[in-house]
Order: sequence, then C-alpha cells, then structure tokens
Amino acid sequence: MALLNDLIPPIRDNLFGYDMLIIFIAIGTLAYFMFILLYTGKVYKAIYIKAYLPDDINDEEEKASKSDIKKNKARLRGMRETSEKYYSMFVTLTGIFPLLGILGTVISLIPLVQDIQNMQASFFVALTSTLWGLVFAVFFKILDGMLYPRIERNNRGIDDYLEALELKLKEIKSNEKK
Repeated sequence: MALLNDLIPPIRDNLFGYDMLIIFIAIGTLAYFMFILLYTGKVYKAIYIKAYLPDDINDEEEKASKSDIKKNKARLRGMRETSEKYYSMFVTLTGIFPLLGILGTVISLIPLVQDIQNMQASFFVALTSTLWGLVFAVFFKILDGMLYPRIERNNRGIDDYLEALELKLKEIKSNEKK
C-alpha cells in the first residue's frame, strides 16, 4: 500500500505535462477504434445479412444486369479497401505509444545534464511518460486483437461474395448466348 501511495503523487503531478499529450492521443485512438468497429459492422451487414450469395436472389432480381453485378463487385472491393486502410491506420496509431513513452523519458532526462538539483522531479516525469506509453500500448494491443479477426472475417466474406458474383455474371453471359 505504501508503494501505491508513493506512486500516485508523481503521476498526478505530471498528468498535465507531456503525459496529457499521450492521454489525448489515446482518447483519439479509442474514438478511431470505435469508428472502425462501427465500419466493420457495416461491412458485415453488407456481406452477410442482406444476401450472402447471389443464388439467394428472388425471381424479380434474377434478371440482374451485368452492370448491377459489376457495381456490386466494385462497392464490395471499395469497402474492403477502406476497411484495410482504416485498420492499417489504427495499427500505426497503436504502435506509437511505446515511442511516445520513450520520447517523454528522453525529454525529461535531458535537463538532468544541466540541473542536478531537479533530478528527482525530472526522473519522475520521465518514468510517468514511460508508464503511460506502456499502459496505452498494452490496452490498444488488446483492442487490436479484438479488431483483427473482424477485419479478416469480412475480407473472407467479401472474397466469397465476389466469387459468387463472378459466377453469377458468367451465368448471365452464358444465358445471353443461348
């Protein structure tokens, strides 16, 4: 308990310095994570809920034109590309937290060379920056582990759906030749 009492004051004191930048970036990254989560749900609904395979099309839709199928393929490819782009940016954002912690440490330790009197204060700032960087790196790595399977599932579904659309397009072309 004494250790916890010794840790809280320097963390609280340094919270409004460089540590606040790390916390703001973490809040922004969390908001971005939520955005990606909603987008992957939208992609999932587009693939699995509306119609998983074109064979499920009713009689009225059976006469779907080649241009409709091509538009659907283009839309799905665009959704996959956007999803991958969003995920790539999320991974990049989550990867900077250890670097921010190290940067805070270096920034805090540089003044030690000039002013040995303030060594303890600078050292606490250095450690709290490292602490926040590591805490958020671990937190977002866990979120990454939750997000990655959703992205992969959607990509597999899009591939399956695109393959089925291609077969449907070939069927339409062969029916036109008859």
